[in-house]
Amino acid sequence: MNTFLPVELYPEIEPYRNGVLPLDKLHTMYWEESGNPQGVPVVFLHGGPGAGATPKHRRFFDPTYYRIVIYDQRGAGRSTPLGEMRDNTTPHLINDLELLRQYLSIDRWFIFGGSWGSTLALAYGEVYPERCLGFILRGIFLCREQEIDWFLYGLKNFFPEAWREFTSPLSAIERNDILSAYYQRLNNPDPAIHMPAARAWGTYEGSCSTLLPSPATVSYFASDTVALGLARMEAHYFCHDIFLPENSLLDNVHKLHHIPATIVQGRYDAVCPIVSADDLHHAWPQAEYIIIDDAGHSVWEPGIQAALISAMEKLKKK
Repeated sequence: MNTFLPVELYPEIEPYRNGVLPLDKLHTMYWEESGNPQGVPVVFLHGGPGAGATPKHRRFFDPTYYRIVIYDQRGAGRSTPLGEMRDNTTPHLINDLELLRQYLSIDRWFIFGGSWGSTLALAYGEVYPERCLGFILRGIFLCREQEIDWFLYGLKNFFPEAWREFTSPLSAIERNDILSAYYQRLNNPDPAIHMPAARAWGTYEGSCSTLLPSPATVSYFASDTVALGLARMEAHYFCHDIFLPENSLLDNVHKLHHIPATIVQGRYDAVCPIVSADDLHHAWPQAEYIIIDDAGHSVWEPGIQAALISAMEKLKKK
């Protein structure tokens, strides 16, 4: 059993530099740097896809040691256009991350990501392993068919009230294909149609993300910017099997075997069940694997938060 005493986040800090990076004729990317400009680079990959990053995410890292890079993936957060599905695929996101690394003149960096952030971290690392100092991954999501089906249908076994609310706008026939029904609504240009769908999707995910009920988490996931980016991008990526060959993340993880890695997983993570983290660890036995026995999915679960901060601290000693 892994038990971590609660650990405080580092104090609030402001970026020393930020900007907007044009990606193509349609998309721009928000980015920022905080902490030590001469420090060891670490990039934070937010979840979703589409959830965006927040100022609180800077606080996992010692600002006296790390050069902290945070950005919003295309279609998410402060990147524009919000919720844009066109020209938005995993290969696009991999290229965007590499473009940002080059733009910031970073040679190699640590990759820190949870949930969809772990997915993108693996996808990026398998294309650019030579650019990765190490991986800190949480709430593993490999975006396989069984994981998507679990999110859409299996979660009702643990959160029947949230699932009932999530599917209540759908007809009985539509409930046989929840993803297509929501994708159609979220893709509708009318805010009167796509915004209620986005809020329902965000509320559902937020309600299932913590071990104990957290109204603040639900409220955050249901807020307009987060809900629209999250729901549209998740439905878009799920409908297209994340634009990667089936099982490619596990099939190619051997490319990362020589790179230090820590996997942190909540035992009772209902959104991204532990079986995916277990599968990843068996495919990547060199990675340190930490199970938090009293945690769900959220990065803000006390045990997960403490384990992630501890992992970043240990990397300072190597």
